[in-house]
Amino acid sequence: MDSAVKAQRVKPAVATATAPDGGYSWFILLSCFLVFGLTFGVIKAFGVFYVEIHQYFETTATGTSWITSIAVATIHIVAPVASALSARYSHRSVVIMGGLICTIGVALGSFARNLIELYLTVGFLNGFGYALTWTPTVTMLGLYFEKRRPVANALASAGECIFTFILTPLFQLLIDSFSWRGGLLILGGLQLNLCVCGMLLRPLKATRDMTCEVEEEEGGLCLELLPKNDLEQSKPSCSEAGETSASEGSDQRTIKACLEDPEEIHKSTVDVQDLSDRTKRHELRAKILRYVDYTLISNARFMVYSMFGVFAALGFFAPALFLVPYARSKGIEEYQAAALMSISAVLDLFGRVFFGWVANLRLLQTVQQLTASVTLLGTVLLLCPLASSFPELVAFSAAYGLVYGATVATHITVLAEVVGVHRLGSALGFFMLIRSSGGLLGPPIAGFFIDKMSDYGTGFLMAGVALIVSAMFLLLLHQMNRRGQGSATKKQDMHADKSVRAEAKEQDVT
Repeated sequence: MDSAVKAQRVKPAVATATAPDGGYSWFILLSCFLVFGLTFGVIKAFGVFYVEIHQYFETTATGTSWITSIAVATIHIVAPVASALSARYSHRSVVIMGGLICTIGVALGSFARNLIELYLTVGFLNGFGYALTWTPTVTMLGLYFEKRRPVANALASAGECIFTFILTPLFQLLIDSFSWRGGLLILGGLQLNLCVCGMLLRPLKATRDMTCEVEEEEGGLCLELLPKNDLEQSKPSCSEAGETSASEGSDQRTIKACLEDPEEIHKSTVDVQDLSDRTKRHELRAKILRYVDYTLISNARFMVYSMFGVFAALGFFAPALFLVPYARSKGIEEYQAAALMSISAVLDLFGRVFFGWVANLRLLQTVQQLTASVTLLGTVLLLCPLASSFPELVAFSAAYGLVYGATVATHITVLAEVVGVHRLGSALGFFMLIRSSGGLLGPPIAGFFIDKMSDYGTGFLMAGVALIVSAMFLLLLHQMNRRGQGSATKKQDMHADKSVRAEAKEQDVT
């Protein structure tokens, strides 16, 4: 038989690395800022290309909207894959690979001969690259910031606004100078900067969502990253004393008797084999959890927040895609219509920074602030069809940008509060995956209503209704948080009462 294991030592888990909240964290913030701009900023400014592609291929609004829809859905669906690849390799290498894929996808799209080829290149390949760049960068930002996380998220997401402000007129200029094909080719070269963003991601000490470590001093076996429940199951029982050494307080005569009895030896051998099987299962489970924390599916609060994400995604992306075509349908000239997106981007930037700062003050719960901003955003979209002149559309664009910025500034912060920062990587991947259905169906559903009603305003109505429905799930999440806090307070009170009673009994005895 193999040499017996003399002792097992339980160690505390590898501690979660402390977020620096400064120093090199600002370079991580810069990288995330640029990634937001070169991914979702491009998606929001793509409405300028939408008009030209729609006219060039003489297709429906629904057919053209599938380009953006497929890109958004691919970002969401591939997000868990990006999280797993980042855990397996590194955030830096995954982001660099994503930047290369984006460049290839958009460059190939400039040679597309039909909409199907645009779906595969600018839609799928570009979205795949966006997922590999955006998800790891946002996860890294959450690890580098803790106290200033709301402000950091707001500043990083401000890249989307600034790039939308810059890219919208730039895209119109490129289309006028080089056609939409030339514009896409130049955009592909611009997205090579995502590789530079990946190079800025310096790894922070790895965080592990595990609680203990078991090492066997003899036999060379090391079991790492075992969860608490699994560790308790893997501890040897008293009947295994014949094969393992005695734990503290064990009687050496009992060990000797066990070794002299063949039946006890056989029984202990079987027990050790069972322990080895359990160990292998624990190792496999630990590896899976390291890359993909599937236990999040059983988290009720996370699932409720994910449902908010589904309905919010239905309304998030359609307005930015259809704002320029809506203005053009009202007789607004090209550059004025493009200027509406720039105006929206400026107010979006202000909304993200200001309301991110407000969230950092902790004047109210972040989920309450998010609920209010989502409700206001839905209301503003419902009022859009009332705007028909350029001044009215400017007012709408400003209001839309401000409230949209307030919403985006806090929704990732709320996710970190729901699951904890140590599970943010997997949670962000699963959240994006679940939300993908909304991102995929939002623009085509809006396009369907536009084709049926021959009015771009109906697309904004659909988006507004979807956002108001999503706010209902945030209200439910808030109630679940209150109940959880109430039960925790009751447990603390009961524990305090027991302590007081125990002290009183000791005093009575003395």
